[in-house]
Amino acid sequence: MKTFSAICFLALAAVVAAFPGDGKYTDRYDNINLEEIVGNKRLLVPYIKCILEQGKCSPEGRELKSHIREALENYCAKCTEIQRNGTRFVIGHLINNEAEYWAQLTAKYDPQHKYVSKYENELRTVKA
Repeated sequence: MKTFSAICFLALAAVVAAFPGDGKYTDRYDNINLEEIVGNKRLLVPYIKCILEQGKCSPEGRELKSHIREALENYCAKCTEIQRNGTRFVIGHLINNEAEYWAQLTAKYDPQHKYVSKYENELRTVKA
């Protein structure tokens, strides 16, 4: 299967939202427990399906989906610090633990690997 994004992009799922007046994404979803989501496939898969346009979207999933490409392309420049850290956490989880979904997300949002390779190089863990 193919991939993307963390950013995360599911990771991103709960992190990225609409713009407040300062040009940053809204911090409305910054308190979502990303560890709980990535640690539970029952919670994680619906976000991924939403982002891949294969399932229904929650309000935070819709927000994520609407900003995912831009966040990937500009390395989360409009993200809050919490969103930036959350994005890296989720993308790292997808790269290292959900390779099939990562491949699907990448194929959809960055088929030429212009942006995701940076995340992959930084966040891939070496397995012994």
